[in-house]
Amino acid sequence: MYDPTLDHHSGEEADGAVDAALVCGIVSADDPEFIAAARSSYDAIAGAYREQHPDGLGDRPLERGLLTAFAELVRAQGSAPVADLGSGPGYVTARLHALGVPVFGVDISPRTVELAGRSHPGLRFHVGSLTSLDLPDGSLGGIVALYSIIHVPDEHLTETFAGFHRVLEPGGHVLLAFQSGDEDDRLRLTERFGQEISLDYYWRTPQTVTDHLTKAGLRLKAQVLREPEDDETRPRAFLLARKPA
Repeated sequence: MYDPTLDHHSGEEADGAVDAALVCGIVSADDPEFIAAARSSYDAIAGAYREQHPDGLGDRPLERGLLTAFAELVRAQGSAPVADLGSGPGYVTARLHALGVPVFGVDISPRTVELAGRSHPGLRFHVGSLTSLDLPDGSLGGIVALYSIIHVPDEHLTETFAGFHRVLEPGGHVLLAFQSGDEDDRLRLTERFGQEISLDYYWRTPQTVTDHLTKAGLRLKAQVLREPEDDETRPRAFLLARKPA
C-alpha cells in the first residue's frame, strides 16, 4: 500500500523469501474489501513498480529533509523502533536505517515484501495491514506512512489513526505524506503497468486528515504542502503529528 507517483495514485531471509511467521498485522480472508484489493493489486504490479521506482527519495530533497527531521525527533525520544507502514520497495525503511533509527517495514503485499527484502538485505520487512497493527501497546517510537493512507476509505481512517495512537509510546511521532488538493476526491483505477488491478485512491486536504488525527488523539505538530513537480498534477502534503506524552 504505497504509491507516491500516482496523481489520478526482519523477517526476511537472505534471498528475500517471506517468513510466514513474521506478520505485523492481521491479514485474513475476512479482511475488508479495500484491504484484499490492495493486496492483490500490489502483488500484481510489485515487480514493475520496483523497476521504475527503486528510490523515490533520490531526487526529492524536501522529502529527505523531512525524514531526517523525523529521525532526529525519534532518536531524541529514545530507542523504541519505527514502523514504516506501506513500506513498498523499501527505500524509506533503508533511509531511516541509514539515519540511525531502528526500523522495520510493513506492507500488505507479500510480493512487495519479498522484493523489498531482496533489495535491502539485512532489513526487516513484514506482511501486514496498517489498519490492524498486531503490535503491543506503546511499543513504537514512531510511525512513517508515506502515501499509504491513500487507499484507506474515510470511514476507516480515524480507526486506523487510533491504532497508530495505541502502538505509539507517549511522545511518539507520526509522519504522513499523501497527494492533496483543494478538496477531497476519489479515483478508481483498474489498470497499472499493464496489469489488471482494482484500487480506490482517496485524495484529501490536510485539514481533513488533521481532523481524523485529532479524533484519534494525535496532535498536529507541523504541516508542509509541496506544489506539484515534474509530471505531478497534485500537491503533496506532509503532516507531522505526536501522541501526547
